[in-house]
Amino acid sequence: MKHTAVRSHRAVRWLTTRLESGLAEIRRRPDGGDISITTVIIWVASVTGALVIAGTIAAVIAKYNGSLSGI
Repeated sequence: MKHTAVRSHRAVRWLTTRLESGLAEIRRRPDGGDISITTVIIWVASVTGALVIAGTIAAVIAKYNGSLSGI
């Protein structure tokens, strides 16, 4: 029973230390890790464009599959 209490206390101390260091880092650099809305828009547009292009290629291949088999 005592061993479990020691391990629990050690885990709580570790979590507290990690939380305090994380909060200190946030106070030191409040803008760290922020992603601008422009970056999100660019990523969404890129992924959407790639999916549209892949879908178009798949549709063309499916449509002309019989015609392309002799090439």
